[in-house]
Amino acid sequence: MTIKKSGKKSAKKSRAAKDFEKPAHWSNDPPPKPKAGKIDEKLSPTRYGDWEKDGIAIDF
Repeated sequence: MTIKKSGKKSAKKSRAAKDFEKPAHWSNDPPPKPKAGKIDEKLSPTRYGDWEKDGIAIDF
């Protein structure tokens, strides 16, 4: 059994896309942008070399 693929869209898929109506609760507004996170550098373990000493991870 051989399955032939053609470059055409099926009529059923084309009809479904044309008949689609957006629900009333959907909006066209873009999603809100995330707020910038607060970084506390004075408590960062990488600032003082706690994670790496001479290229070797030491606290894992």
